[in-house]
Amino acid sequence: MIAISVPFATSAEPLPASSLLLWTALPYVCFAVLVVGLVWRYRFDKFGWTTRSSQMYESRLMRIASPLFHYGIIAVFFGHMLGLLVPESLTEAMTLDEHTYHMLTMPLSIVAGTATILGFAGLVYRRRTTPQVFQRTTDNDKVMYIFLGSAIVLGVAASWVASGLIGEGHNYREDVSVWIRSILLFQPQPEHMAAAPLIFQLHVVAGFLMLAVWPFTRLVHALSAPVQYIARPYVVYRTRDQHTTGSRAPRRGWEPSRKD
Repeated sequence: MIAISVPFATSAEPLPASSLLLWTALPYVCFAVLVVGLVWRYRFDKFGWTTRSSQMYESRLMRIASPLFHYGIIAVFFGHMLGLLVPESLTEAMTLDEHTYHMLTMPLSIVAGTATILGFAGLVYRRRTTPQVFQRTTDNDKVMYIFLGSAIVLGVAASWVASGLIGEGHNYREDVSVWIRSILLFQPQPEHMAAAPLIFQLHVVAGFLMLAVWPFTRLVHALSAPVQYIARPYVVYRTRDQHTTGSRAPRRGWEPSRKD
Protein backbone atom coordinates (compact mmCIF):
# COMPACT_ATOMS: atom_id res chain seq x y z
CA MET A 1 0.00 0.00 0.00
CA ILE A 2 1.37 3.40 -0.96
CA ALA A 3 1.62 5.90 1.87
CA ILE A 4 0.13 9.36 1.50
CA SER A 5 3.00 11.01 3.33
CA VAL A 6 6.52 10.14 4.25
CA PRO A 7 7.88 9.75 7.77
CA PHE A 8 9.25 12.93 9.23
CA ALA A 9 11.36 13.30 12.32
CA THR A 10 9.92 15.96 14.61
CA SER A 11 11.30 17.62 17.66
CA ALA A 12 9.88 16.95 21.10
CA GLU A 13 9.55 20.69 21.58
CA PRO A 14 6.18 22.20 20.61
CA LEU A 15 6.06 24.51 17.62
CA PRO A 16 5.93 28.25 18.32
CA ALA A 17 2.62 30.05 17.94
CA SER A 18 3.83 31.77 14.77
CA SER A 19 4.35 28.42 13.05
CA LEU A 20 0.91 27.20 14.08
CA LEU A 21 -0.59 30.44 12.82
CA LEU A 22 1.20 30.33 9.47
CA TRP A 23 1.11 26.62 8.71
CA THR A 24 -2.24 25.64 10.23
CA ALA A 25 -4.55 28.65 10.52
CA LEU A 26 -3.49 30.71 7.49
CA PRO A 27 -4.28 28.08 4.80
CA TYR A 28 -7.79 27.43 6.09
CA VAL A 29 -8.53 31.14 6.54
CA CYS A 30 -7.41 31.86 2.98
CA PHE A 31 -9.42 28.93 1.60
CA ALA A 32 -12.50 30.18 3.47
CA VAL A 33 -12.08 33.72 2.15
CA LEU A 34 -11.62 32.32 -1.36
CA VAL A 35 -14.81 30.25 -1.30
CA VAL A 36 -16.99 32.86 0.44
CA GLY A 37 -15.58 35.63 -1.75
CA LEU A 38 -16.31 33.73 -4.96
CA VAL A 39 -19.90 33.03 -3.87
CA TRP A 40 -20.38 36.68 -2.92
CA ARG A 41 -18.83 37.94 -6.18
CA TYR A 42 -21.00 35.63 -8.27
CA ARG A 43 -24.22 36.60 -6.49
CA PHE A 44 -23.73 40.33 -6.21
CA ASP A 45 -21.23 41.31 -8.93
CA LYS A 46 -21.88 39.11 -11.95
CA PHE A 47 -21.33 41.98 -14.36
CA GLY A 48 -17.98 42.72 -12.75
CA TRP A 49 -16.81 39.11 -13.24
CA THR A 50 -14.55 40.07 -16.13
CA THR A 51 -10.98 40.88 -17.06
CA ARG A 52 -11.98 44.34 -18.34
CA SER A 53 -10.08 43.70 -21.55
CA SER A 54 -7.86 46.50 -22.82
CA GLN A 55 -6.90 44.90 -26.13
CA MET A 56 -8.59 47.67 -28.10
CA TYR A 57 -6.11 50.21 -26.69
CA GLU A 58 -2.93 48.22 -27.42
CA SER A 59 -2.45 44.83 -29.04
CA ARG A 60 1.19 44.59 -30.20
CA LEU A 61 2.71 43.93 -26.77
CA MET A 62 -0.35 42.00 -25.66
CA ARG A 63 0.05 39.48 -28.51
CA ILE A 64 3.46 38.56 -27.08
CA ALA A 65 3.09 38.95 -23.32
CA SER A 66 -0.39 37.51 -22.86
CA PRO A 67 0.29 34.06 -24.41
CA LEU A 68 3.60 33.83 -22.54
CA PHE A 69 1.89 34.54 -19.25
CA HIS A 70 -1.24 32.44 -19.72
CA TYR A 71 0.42 29.35 -21.19
CA GLY A 72 3.21 29.64 -18.65
CA ILE A 73 0.87 29.95 -15.67
CA ILE A 74 -1.21 26.98 -16.87
CA ALA A 75 1.95 24.86 -17.07
CA VAL A 76 2.99 26.10 -13.61
CA PHE A 77 -0.42 25.15 -12.20
CA PHE A 78 -0.26 21.58 -13.47
CA GLY A 79 3.37 21.35 -12.35
CA HIS A 80 2.26 22.30 -8.84
CA MET A 81 -0.44 19.65 -8.94
CA LEU A 82 2.11 17.01 -9.92
CA GLY A 83 4.77 18.04 -7.43
CA LEU A 84 2.52 18.69 -4.44
CA LEU A 85 -0.22 16.09 -4.74
CA VAL A 86 1.67 13.07 -6.07
CA PRO A 87 3.57 11.43 -3.19
CA GLU A 88 7.22 10.63 -3.60
CA SER A 89 6.45 7.04 -2.66
CA LEU A 90 4.17 6.74 -5.69
CA THR A 91 6.80 7.80 -8.21
CA GLU A 92 9.33 5.51 -6.51
CA ALA A 93 6.85 2.63 -6.81
CA MET A 94 6.82 3.39 -10.54
CA THR A 95 10.63 2.88 -10.52
CA LEU A 96 11.17 6.63 -10.90
CA ASP A 97 13.76 7.60 -8.32
CA GLU A 98 14.00 11.14 -6.95
CA HIS A 99 17.01 12.12 -9.04
CA THR A 100 15.34 11.02 -12.29
CA TYR A 101 12.10 12.73 -11.27
CA HIS A 102 13.86 16.05 -10.77
CA MET A 103 15.88 15.66 -13.95
CA LEU A 104 12.60 15.28 -15.87
CA THR A 105 10.48 17.91 -14.13
CA MET A 106 12.88 20.70 -13.23
CA PRO A 107 13.72 21.82 -16.81
CA LEU A 108 10.01 22.00 -17.58
CA SER A 109 9.25 23.95 -14.40
CA ILE A 110 12.07 26.40 -15.10
CA VAL A 111 10.84 27.00 -18.66
CA ALA A 112 7.24 27.45 -17.47
CA GLY A 113 8.29 29.77 -14.66
CA THR A 114 10.48 31.85 -16.97
CA ALA A 115 7.68 32.19 -19.53
CA THR A 116 5.28 33.22 -16.77
CA ILE A 117 7.53 35.88 -15.30
CA LEU A 118 8.45 37.27 -18.74
CA GLY A 119 4.79 37.42 -19.73
CA PHE A 120 3.84 39.03 -16.43
CA ALA A 121 6.62 41.61 -16.77
CA GLY A 122 5.46 42.37 -20.32
CA LEU A 123 1.86 42.87 -19.23
CA VAL A 124 2.90 45.18 -16.39
CA TYR A 125 5.18 47.14 -18.74
CA ARG A 126 2.37 47.44 -21.26
CA ARG A 127 -0.07 48.66 -18.62
CA ARG A 128 2.38 51.23 -17.30
CA THR A 129 3.62 52.60 -20.63
CA THR A 130 0.36 52.68 -22.59
CA PRO A 131 -1.55 55.80 -21.43
CA GLN A 132 -5.01 54.51 -22.36
CA VAL A 133 -4.41 51.25 -20.49
CA PHE A 134 -2.79 52.91 -17.48
CA GLN A 135 -5.69 55.36 -17.12
CA ARG A 136 -8.04 52.40 -16.72
CA THR A 137 -5.87 50.67 -14.11
CA THR A 138 -7.64 50.73 -10.76
CA ASP A 139 -6.17 50.56 -7.26
CA ASN A 140 -7.64 47.06 -7.10
CA ASP A 141 -5.56 46.10 -10.15
CA LYS A 142 -2.39 47.46 -8.54
CA VAL A 143 -2.98 45.42 -5.37
CA MET A 144 -3.63 42.33 -7.49
CA TYR A 145 -0.36 42.81 -9.40
CA ILE A 146 1.58 43.05 -6.12
CA PHE A 147 0.17 39.78 -4.76
CA LEU A 148 0.40 37.94 -8.08
CA GLY A 149 3.87 39.22 -8.86
CA SER A 150 5.18 38.30 -5.41
CA ALA A 151 3.87 34.74 -5.71
CA ILE A 152 5.40 34.36 -9.20
CA VAL A 153 8.83 35.79 -8.36
CA LEU A 154 9.12 33.80 -5.13
CA GLY A 155 7.95 30.67 -6.95
CA VAL A 156 10.62 31.04 -9.62
CA ALA A 157 13.25 31.60 -6.92
CA ALA A 158 12.03 28.50 -5.06
CA SER A 159 12.28 26.42 -8.24
CA TRP A 160 15.88 27.60 -8.69
CA VAL A 161 16.66 26.54 -5.12
CA ALA A 162 14.94 23.17 -5.61
CA SER A 163 16.83 22.50 -8.84
CA GLY A 164 20.20 23.47 -7.40
CA LEU A 165 20.68 26.57 -9.53
CA ILE A 166 20.94 28.38 -6.19
CA GLY A 167 22.56 26.46 -3.36
CA GLU A 168 22.79 22.70 -3.15
CA GLY A 169 19.18 21.97 -4.13
CA HIS A 170 16.25 20.91 -1.99
CA ASN A 171 13.74 18.08 -2.22
CA TYR A 172 10.50 19.93 -1.48
CA ARG A 173 8.55 16.67 -1.79
CA GLU A 174 9.81 15.67 1.65
CA ASP A 175 8.38 18.70 3.48
CA VAL A 176 6.27 21.15 1.44
CA SER A 177 4.37 18.46 -0.46
CA VAL A 178 3.72 16.42 2.67
CA TRP A 179 2.46 19.53 4.44
CA ILE A 180 0.05 20.62 1.69
CA ARG A 181 -1.45 17.13 1.48
CA SER A 182 -1.94 17.14 5.26
CA ILE A 183 -3.78 20.46 4.95
CA LEU A 184 -6.05 19.13 2.20
CA LEU A 185 -6.79 16.03 4.27
CA PHE A 186 -7.66 18.22 7.31
CA GLN A 187 -4.85 16.58 9.26
CA PRO A 188 -2.38 19.50 9.38
CA GLN A 189 1.25 18.72 10.06
CA PRO A 190 2.79 22.18 10.41
CA GLU A 191 6.17 20.78 11.46
CA HIS A 192 6.89 19.85 7.83
CA MET A 193 6.44 23.37 6.51
CA ALA A 194 8.22 24.87 9.52
CA ALA A 195 11.31 22.84 8.55
CA ALA A 196 11.27 23.95 4.89
CA PRO A 197 13.75 26.58 3.60
CA LEU A 198 12.72 30.22 3.97
CA ILE A 199 12.18 30.79 0.23
CA PHE A 200 9.57 28.02 0.14
CA GLN A 201 7.85 29.45 3.22
CA LEU A 202 7.68 32.89 1.63
CA HIS A 203 6.33 31.45 -1.61
CA VAL A 204 3.63 29.50 0.23
CA VAL A 205 2.53 32.54 2.25
CA ALA A 206 2.43 34.70 -0.89
CA GLY A 207 0.45 32.01 -2.70
CA PHE A 208 -2.19 31.71 -0.01
CA LEU A 209 -2.54 35.48 0.34
CA MET A 210 -3.05 35.64 -3.43
CA LEU A 211 -5.85 33.08 -3.10
CA ALA A 212 -7.46 35.25 -0.41
CA VAL A 213 -7.59 38.35 -2.65
CA TRP A 214 -8.47 36.33 -5.77
CA PRO A 215 -12.28 36.73 -5.59
CA PHE A 216 -12.05 40.51 -5.30
CA THR A 217 -9.87 41.11 -8.37
CA ARG A 218 -9.98 40.51 -12.09
CA LEU A 219 -8.31 37.13 -11.45
CA VAL A 220 -11.79 35.63 -11.09
CA HIS A 221 -11.96 35.34 -14.88
CA ALA A 222 -9.64 32.32 -14.60
CA LEU A 223 -12.52 30.39 -13.02
CA SER A 224 -14.90 31.16 -15.87
CA ALA A 225 -15.45 28.95 -18.89
CA PRO A 226 -17.62 30.35 -21.70
CA VAL A 227 -19.58 27.10 -22.09
CA GLN A 228 -22.83 29.06 -22.48
CA TYR A 229 -21.66 30.23 -25.91
CA ILE A 230 -22.19 26.72 -27.26
CA ALA A 231 -25.98 27.10 -26.99
CA ARG A 232 -26.08 30.88 -27.31
CA PRO A 233 -28.09 32.16 -30.31
CA TYR A 234 -26.01 34.01 -32.84
CA VAL A 235 -26.35 37.75 -33.21
CA VAL A 236 -27.76 38.99 -36.52
CA TYR A 237 -26.38 42.33 -37.70
CA ARG A 238 -28.58 44.14 -40.22
CA THR A 239 -27.93 47.34 -42.04
CA ARG A 240 -30.42 50.20 -42.41
CA ASP A 241 -28.61 51.56 -45.46
CA GLN A 242 -30.57 50.74 -48.63
CA HIS A 243 -27.47 51.28 -50.80
CA THR A 244 -25.42 48.56 -49.12
CA THR A 245 -27.82 45.68 -49.71
CA GLY A 246 -26.62 45.08 -53.28
CA SER A 247 -28.66 43.83 -56.23
CA ARG A 248 -29.20 40.35 -54.83
CA ALA A 249 -32.53 39.81 -53.12
CA PRO A 250 -32.08 39.08 -49.41
CA ARG A 251 -33.05 35.66 -48.13
CA ARG A 252 -36.12 35.24 -45.99
CA GLY A 253 -35.40 36.34 -42.42
CA TRP A 254 -32.48 38.54 -43.51
CA GLU A 255 -34.45 41.46 -44.92
CA PRO A 256 -33.28 44.94 -43.81
CA SER A 257 -35.38 46.28 -40.98
CA ARG A 258 -37.68 49.09 -42.04
CA LYS A 259 -37.34 52.64 -40.82
CA ASP A 260 -40.38 53.99 -39.04
